[in-house]
Amino acid sequence: MRIDSFHGLAAWLAGLAITLVLASWLTPREWWRRPTVRNLCIAVLGTWAFGSLILHFASAPLPQMQLAGLPGSFAPASAMQAQTLPQARSMPPPASHPFRVHRDLNLRASASVDAERLALVPAGASVTPTGVRYGDWWEVRAHADGKTSTGWVSSLWLRRAAE
Repeated sequence: MRIDSFHGLAAWLAGLAITLVLASWLTPREWWRRPTVRNLCIAVLGTWAFGSLILHFASAPLPQMQLAGLPGSFAPASAMQAQTLPQARSMPPPASHPFRVHRDLNLRASASVDAERLALVPAGASVTPTGVRYGDWWEVRAHADGKTSTGWVSSLWLRRAAE
C-alpha cells in the first residue's frame, strides 16, 4: 500500500472527526437521537469538505522565504527578487505550443510583479513557454521591442494561439 493512501485516509478520518465535533456543537441534540438522511448528508458532506481541505493544504508547498541566509526569517516579496526560484517546476509539453498575448504584457526578470521589467510584449503577439513555471508565472520566449527575450509572465494574460 502506498504512503499517499495513508495520508488520504488520515485526512478523511480527521475530516470526519471535525464534522462530528462541529455537528454536535452547532445542531440541536434532538437531530441526533435517531439516524436520518439529514444526519447522513451532514456527515458525508462535512467529511468530504474538511477532508478535501486538509488534503489540499497538506499537499500545497509552503513558501520558503529567507532574508540574508538566516533560516526561518521572513522577507517581503521585493527582497526575494534576487533569490532563485527553488520551487520552479517543469510544465508538460506546452513548451512547443505558442500562446497569444491577451493584453500588453510585462516580461519580467523573475516570477514577481516587483521584478525588473525586461520588455513590453504587445497584445496579440505570440510567446512560447520554455516549460518552466512557478504558480501562475510561466517562463516564456517572446519577440518584443525588436529582439527575442526570455523572461517571466503571468499566464493569466495568455491564450492558446488557436483561440
